[in-house]
Amino acid sequence: MATRRRFLRDSTLALDAAVTMTDVRKVGGVRAILVALMALAAGCAPEPDAQENPTETAATVPQDDARPEDSEAWEPEPSIVTPGGLLGPPSDAILLFDGTDLSAWSDANGGDAGWSIRGGAMTVVSGSGGVQTRQGFGDVQLHIEWRTPGEVVSEGQGRGNSGIFFMERYELQVLDSYNNRTYSNGQAGSIYKQHIPLVNASGAPGTWQTYDVIFTAPRFGPEGRLDSPGYITVLHNGVLVQNHAELEGPTLFIGEPSYAAHADRLPILLQDHGNPVSYRNIWVRELG
Repeated sequence: MATRRRFLRDSTLALDAAVTMTDVRKVGGVRAILVALMALAAGCAPEPDAQENPTETAATVPQDDARPEDSEAWEPEPSIVTPGGLLGPPSDAILLFDGTDLSAWSDANGGDAGWSIRGGAMTVVSGSGGVQTRQGFGDVQLHIEWRTPGEVVSEGQGRGNSGIFFMERYELQVLDSYNNRTYSNGQAGSIYKQHIPLVNASGAPGTWQTYDVIFTAPRFGPEGRLDSPGYITVLHNGVLVQNHAELEGPTLFIGEPSYAAHADRLPILLQDHGNPVSYRNIWVRELG
């Protein structure tokens, strides 16, 4: 449109100049030329290049009748949540472990959890098996702190190994990955055997580390059809290591993962891999 306006303006100026240099009796002819030029501009002038004014869209055209309040959304009003301060649980969190007891946890058969508690932390007792929450969860925000042994006695996967399994199936690896090379999709911050962490943010052995996780559970439709996969975002010691990574299915040690339908809410499981890994300050917020 802008090109056509410029075309008409320039044409009119040229014709005005022509009129001053010709006899007044020729004005009728000039008018005829002007009409022809206007028709040319309307039907035959080239369309402006698509890139000439790419920002001129319906959204940027002034809306004379629009008011600021027309685009204000007042409902629903977000509920108030009080932050918990430094690493503390917010007011709407479910506290899974505060350092005092394992009442929120069980063994695989629903019995008492067999891990030890000392100094406000629970620690893997080798051979006792994993522990899992008595409550099932779907979409969650999880905060968990963990510590691998200060004494280094092995290397690779044998060094401070444990894991956090969402819905008993999808593992976020726990490992001492401080100056400890192993396969990249099996180090700390990996989604085990699926996604390599973006960076290695590991602390030294024996130091407390944090995971802050947003987990989105997979959705299944009729007859077990996968409607949407699971996703996970992970911050390790405050550093983003998984950014909305798509889960390929349950964690497998051997083979390629594939989904099988399961319940909407299942326990969070902490793995006994034979190393005395400790955990503390564990809380979740249910999402959605």
